[in-house]
Amino acid sequence: MCFSPGADAVVGGIVVVIGADALRHVREPKQILLASLPVLFGLHQLDEAFVWWGLQGRVAGSIERISIWAYLLFAFAALPALVPLAVLAVERSPVRRRLIAALAALGIGVGFALGVALFRGSVNAAIDGRHIAYDVSALNQGRELTALYVVAACGALIACSYRDLAALGVLNLVAVPVLMWMTVSGFVSVWCFWAAIVSVVIAFHVRRSAQRRESQVSGVLNVA
Repeated sequence: MCFSPGADAVVGGIVVVIGADALRHVREPKQILLASLPVLFGLHQLDEAFVWWGLQGRVAGSIERISIWAYLLFAFAALPALVPLAVLAVERSPVRRRLIAALAALGIGVGFALGVALFRGSVNAAIDGRHIAYDVSALNQGRELTALYVVAACGALIACSYRDLAALGVLNLVAVPVLMWMTVSGFVSVWCFWAAIVSVVIAFHVRRSAQRRESQVSGVLNVA
């Protein structure tokens, strides 16, 4: 979510490029889901640009509705499960894997509950100052589910043995409340820029993992 369709489109395009670079450096299948997250974040931002344009009457109403549903399904139903599952896939420690697996199960449950809420009532969107306000009428327990959402996604990152991913989890705990306040207060929405920062950290992690693996392979070949 960003403060204008142009910002969503530009930042979304940049994040997709960052994600493509992350995928280019994947060396093991277990890294694919983590490396795919920046691409998904970027597409999510590009999708919201169409929501903006639909609400402004610049694209067809059918495109607007599809874009709203795509945006909410990813943010509500998919993301709380994808983040812990991506971390679980790359985690090395058996003890930490058990904890992250529990958080992934929580994320799947939260995503399912939020997904059901989307289909149980009306779903609408409106431009509210410098952000888009999404309204899901059936979401009666939003605060509780939001808290569990944060626990699943941020908790999985914090529990990870990779320091950069763990630091990202801690930063999310600090950044998310601030970004939510900025959006709700009507000041400005800059979620898209935070998505870009998160994507850079993930891409850096994947790139560094690839370099480490190549160094290990090179060392083995030199010894041989």
